[in-house]
Amino acid sequence: GNKVAVLIDCGVKFSIVRSLLKRGFNVVRVPYNFSAKEILEYNPNCVMISNGPGDPKKCVKTIECVRELVEEEVPLMGVCLGIQILALAMCGDTYKLKYGHRSQNQPVLNLETGRCYITTQNHGYAVNLDSLEETNLDAWFINANDKTVEGIKHKNKPASAFQWHPEAAPGPYDTEFLFDEFLKLAGCV
Repeated sequence: GNKVAVLIDCGVKFSIVRSLLKRGFNVVRVPYNFSAKEILEYNPNCVMISNGPGDPKKCVKTIECVRELVEEEVPLMGVCLGIQILALAMCGDTYKLKYGHRSQNQPVLNLETGRCYITTQNHGYAVNLDSLEETNLDAWFINANDKTVEGIKHKNKPASAFQWHPEAAPGPYDTEFLFDEFLKLAGCV
């Protein structure tokens, strides 16, 4: 089929593009400052918010766009910077970590199953856990070391995000299944 994934490019790693191509998507890569209206013109089956450098609060246009896409119930998945943008779009908050997570062995804990996964990470900002109480987002994964938020999902819309790279190479592939779970949710599999 002609499944379309729109990828909001905030400084994307090609491994994300490859993960989508591998799953049979036509990938439409759009700049970080595209509007929700422009994205919806592609009739996407799903939208991915990419990783990228810097302070997520500076991505004002992306945050605005994601807020509208969530309202439109477009299946949405954020990776790395994408989790921070989703949290900010839903009125959560982010902060700069004293020590960023930069390695291929960061343990993350799934709060629903209690299972721990090893992940590849490279980020200096994080989602503020307490700020999620005022939102429709639940913490889904936390870092087993410092208890920072590593995954979030919307309570009643098809939106979720991870602070790590499920597809990162080199690195552990423990969590690549999250792409497939997301695509099932998006009705794409």
